[in-house]
Amino acid sequence: DLYRKVFVFRKDPSDAYVVLRARLEQPLHNFTVCLRSYTDLSRPHSLFSYATKAQDNEILLFKPKPEEYRFYVGGKFVTFRVPEGRRDWEHVCASWESATGIAEFWLNGKPWPRKGLQRGYTVGATAAILLGQEQDSFGGGFDLYNSFSGELTDVYLWDTGLSPDKMRAAFLSLRLPPALLAWKSLSYEVKGDVVVKPRLRE
Repeated sequence: DLYRKVFVFRKDPSDAYVVLRARLEQPLHNFTVCLRSYTDLSRPHSLFSYATKAQDNEILLFKPKPEEYRFYVGGKFVTFRVPEGRRDWEHVCASWESATGIAEFWLNGKPWPRKGLQRGYTVGATAAILLGQEQDSFGGGFDLYNSFSGELTDVYLWDTGLSPDKMRAAFLSLRLPPALLAWKSLSYEVKGDVVVKPRLRE
Protein backbone atom coordinates (compact mmCIF):
# COMPACT_ATOMS: atom_id res chain seq x y z
CA ASP A 1 0.00 0.00 0.00
CA LEU A 2 1.62 3.21 -1.23
CA TYR A 3 -1.04 5.52 0.24
CA ARG A 4 0.54 8.97 0.87
CA LYS A 5 3.86 7.71 -0.50
CA VAL A 6 5.80 8.65 -3.62
CA PHE A 7 8.51 7.21 -5.85
CA VAL A 8 11.49 9.58 -5.82
CA PHE A 9 13.62 9.29 -8.99
CA ARG A 10 16.76 10.90 -7.56
CA LYS A 11 19.12 11.28 -10.49
CA ASP A 12 19.07 13.29 -13.73
CA PRO A 13 19.53 11.79 -16.23
CA SER A 14 18.88 8.33 -14.86
CA ASP A 15 18.81 4.68 -15.87
CA ALA A 16 16.36 3.89 -13.04
CA TYR A 17 12.76 2.77 -13.48
CA VAL A 18 9.88 1.00 -11.75
CA VAL A 19 8.23 -2.09 -13.26
CA LEU A 20 4.48 -2.36 -12.64
CA ARG A 21 2.62 -5.66 -12.77
CA ALA A 22 -1.01 -5.66 -13.86
CA ARG A 23 -3.26 -8.66 -14.34
CA LEU A 24 -4.58 -8.14 -17.84
CA GLU A 25 -6.72 -11.02 -19.01
CA GLN A 26 -7.59 -9.57 -22.40
CA PRO A 27 -6.63 -6.79 -24.83
CA LEU A 28 -7.90 -3.30 -24.05
CA HIS A 29 -10.60 -1.60 -26.13
CA ASN A 30 -10.90 1.22 -23.58
CA PHE A 31 -8.61 2.44 -20.83
CA THR A 32 -7.82 5.32 -18.49
CA VAL A 33 -4.38 6.02 -17.03
CA CYS A 34 -3.88 8.57 -14.24
CA LEU A 35 -0.84 9.73 -12.28
CA ARG A 36 0.57 12.65 -10.35
CA SER A 37 4.08 13.98 -11.03
CA TYR A 38 6.36 16.61 -9.52
CA THR A 39 9.51 17.60 -11.41
CA ASP A 40 11.59 20.59 -12.43
CA LEU A 41 12.71 18.95 -15.69
CA SER A 42 12.40 21.05 -18.84
CA ARG A 43 13.80 18.34 -21.16
CA PRO A 44 11.62 15.53 -22.59
CA HIS A 45 10.61 12.82 -20.13
CA SER A 46 8.42 9.74 -19.98
CA LEU A 47 5.77 9.37 -17.28
CA PHE A 48 4.03 6.07 -18.11
CA SER A 49 5.24 3.55 -20.69
CA TYR A 50 3.23 0.46 -21.68
CA ALA A 51 4.91 -1.64 -24.37
CA THR A 52 4.00 -4.88 -26.11
CA LYS A 53 6.30 -7.01 -28.25
CA ALA A 54 4.54 -5.66 -31.36
CA GLN A 55 4.50 -1.97 -30.35
CA ASP A 56 6.88 -0.19 -27.95
CA ASN A 57 4.59 2.85 -27.60
CA GLU A 58 1.37 0.89 -27.09
CA ILE A 59 0.38 3.37 -24.35
CA LEU A 60 2.69 6.26 -23.52
CA LEU A 61 2.31 9.47 -21.53
CA PHE A 62 5.24 11.65 -22.53
CA LYS A 63 6.12 15.27 -21.80
CA PRO A 64 8.41 16.63 -24.56
CA LYS A 65 8.49 20.12 -23.03
CA PRO A 66 6.98 21.92 -20.04
CA GLU A 67 3.96 23.19 -21.97
CA GLU A 68 3.07 19.99 -23.83
CA TYR A 69 1.90 16.44 -23.16
CA ARG A 70 1.85 13.66 -25.74
CA PHE A 71 -0.55 10.76 -25.41
CA TYR A 72 0.30 7.69 -27.52
CA VAL A 73 -1.90 4.72 -28.37
CA GLY A 74 -0.50 2.03 -30.68
CA GLY A 75 2.48 4.16 -31.75
CA LYS A 76 0.42 7.20 -32.85
CA PHE A 77 0.02 10.28 -30.67
CA VAL A 78 -2.01 13.40 -30.05
CA THR A 79 -0.60 16.54 -28.41
CA PHE A 80 -2.19 18.52 -25.61
CA ARG A 81 -0.80 21.99 -25.03
CA VAL A 82 -0.92 23.07 -21.40
CA PRO A 83 0.09 26.12 -19.39
CA GLU A 84 3.69 25.80 -18.24
CA GLY A 85 3.61 24.29 -14.75
CA ARG A 86 4.11 26.40 -11.66
CA ARG A 87 6.67 23.89 -10.39
CA ASP A 88 3.92 22.10 -8.50
CA TRP A 89 2.34 18.66 -8.58
CA GLU A 90 0.53 17.97 -11.88
CA HIS A 91 -2.22 15.37 -12.00
CA VAL A 92 -2.97 13.94 -15.44
CA CYS A 93 -5.51 11.41 -16.67
CA ALA A 94 -5.68 10.19 -20.25
CA SER A 95 -8.45 7.93 -21.53
CA TRP A 96 -9.15 6.34 -24.87
CA GLU A 97 -11.94 4.31 -26.45
CA SER A 98 -11.49 2.17 -29.52
CA ALA A 99 -15.07 2.43 -30.85
CA THR A 100 -14.87 6.21 -31.41
CA GLY A 101 -11.10 6.77 -31.26
CA ILE A 102 -11.79 9.56 -28.75
CA ALA A 103 -8.80 10.52 -26.59
CA GLU A 104 -9.52 12.50 -23.43
CA PHE A 105 -6.93 14.42 -21.45
CA TRP A 106 -7.50 15.86 -17.99
CA LEU A 107 -5.01 18.09 -16.18
CA ASN A 108 -5.54 18.85 -12.48
CA GLY A 109 -9.18 17.80 -12.66
CA LYS A 110 -10.05 19.80 -15.82
CA PRO A 111 -10.75 18.33 -19.29
CA TRP A 112 -8.93 19.52 -22.42
CA PRO A 113 -10.62 19.46 -25.85
CA ARG A 114 -10.99 15.83 -26.95
CA LYS A 115 -9.04 14.50 -29.93
CA GLY A 116 -9.21 11.54 -32.28
CA LEU A 117 -6.68 8.70 -32.08
CA GLN A 118 -6.48 5.15 -33.45
CA ARG A 119 -10.17 4.41 -33.96
CA GLY A 120 -10.80 0.66 -34.02
CA TYR A 121 -7.40 -0.18 -32.54
CA THR A 122 -6.87 -2.81 -29.82
CA VAL A 123 -4.19 -2.46 -27.13
CA GLY A 124 -2.30 -5.71 -26.55
CA ALA A 125 -2.51 -7.41 -23.13
CA THR A 126 0.99 -8.89 -22.78
CA ALA A 127 2.77 -5.75 -21.70
CA ALA A 128 5.83 -4.33 -19.99
CA ILE A 129 4.63 -1.37 -17.91
CA LEU A 130 7.28 1.04 -16.66
CA LEU A 131 7.49 4.34 -14.80
CA GLY A 132 10.46 6.62 -15.35
CA GLN A 133 11.72 5.42 -18.75
CA GLU A 134 10.40 5.33 -22.29
CA GLN A 135 10.68 1.88 -23.88
CA ASP A 136 12.09 1.62 -27.40
CA SER A 137 11.91 -2.16 -27.19
CA PHE A 138 9.89 -4.53 -24.99
CA GLY A 139 11.06 -3.81 -21.42
CA GLY A 140 14.16 -1.87 -22.52
CA GLY A 141 15.86 0.29 -25.14
CA PHE A 142 15.99 3.38 -22.95
CA ASP A 143 17.26 6.84 -23.87
CA LEU A 144 18.56 8.35 -20.61
CA TYR A 145 17.59 11.82 -21.86
CA ASN A 146 13.93 10.75 -21.90
CA SER A 147 14.14 9.52 -18.29
CA PHE A 148 12.04 10.96 -15.49
CA SER A 149 13.59 12.73 -12.52
CA GLY A 150 11.43 13.89 -9.62
CA GLU A 151 8.47 12.39 -7.77
CA LEU A 152 5.59 10.19 -9.00
CA THR A 153 2.50 9.05 -7.12
CA ASP A 154 -1.17 8.02 -7.50
CA VAL A 155 -0.62 5.81 -10.56
CA TYR A 156 -3.74 4.02 -11.83
CA LEU A 157 -4.79 2.07 -14.94
CA TRP A 158 -8.40 1.10 -15.64
CA ASP A 159 -9.79 -0.98 -18.50
CA THR A 160 -12.64 1.52 -18.98
CA GLY A 161 -13.03 5.18 -19.78
CA LEU A 162 -13.68 6.97 -16.48
CA SER A 163 -16.72 9.25 -16.16
CA PRO A 164 -16.10 12.98 -15.56
CA ASP A 165 -17.06 12.47 -11.87
CA LYS A 166 -14.43 9.74 -11.50
CA MET A 167 -11.82 11.83 -13.35
CA ARG A 168 -12.35 14.58 -10.77
CA ALA A 169 -12.33 11.99 -7.95
CA ALA A 170 -8.91 10.75 -9.15
CA PHE A 171 -7.58 14.33 -9.02
CA LEU A 172 -8.99 14.81 -5.50
CA SER A 173 -7.74 11.35 -4.30
CA LEU A 174 -11.28 10.24 -3.48
CA ARG A 175 -12.75 6.75 -3.67
CA LEU A 176 -12.13 5.14 -7.07
CA PRO A 177 -13.42 2.03 -8.88
CA PRO A 178 -11.31 -1.17 -8.89
CA ALA A 179 -8.37 -0.85 -11.30
CA LEU A 180 -5.89 -3.03 -13.21
CA LEU A 181 -3.17 -0.96 -11.52
CA ALA A 182 -4.05 0.80 -8.26
CA TRP A 183 -1.68 2.89 -6.16
CA LYS A 184 -3.13 1.50 -2.93
CA SER A 185 -2.41 -2.11 -3.94
CA LEU A 186 0.46 -1.74 -6.41
CA SER A 187 2.56 -4.72 -7.45
CA TYR A 188 5.91 -3.18 -8.43
CA GLU A 189 9.67 -3.69 -8.60
CA VAL A 190 12.22 -0.89 -8.33
CA LYS A 191 15.18 -1.06 -10.75
CA GLY A 192 18.01 1.29 -9.85
CA ASP A 193 18.02 4.55 -7.94
CA VAL A 194 14.37 5.05 -6.94
CA VAL A 195 13.35 5.55 -3.31
CA VAL A 196 9.87 5.22 -1.76
CA LYS A 197 9.25 8.15 0.61
CA PRO A 198 6.26 9.77 2.34
CA ARG A 199 4.64 12.58 0.39
CA LEU A 200 5.90 15.94 1.66
CA ARG A 201 2.52 17.63 1.41
CA GLU A 202 -0.98 16.88 0.25
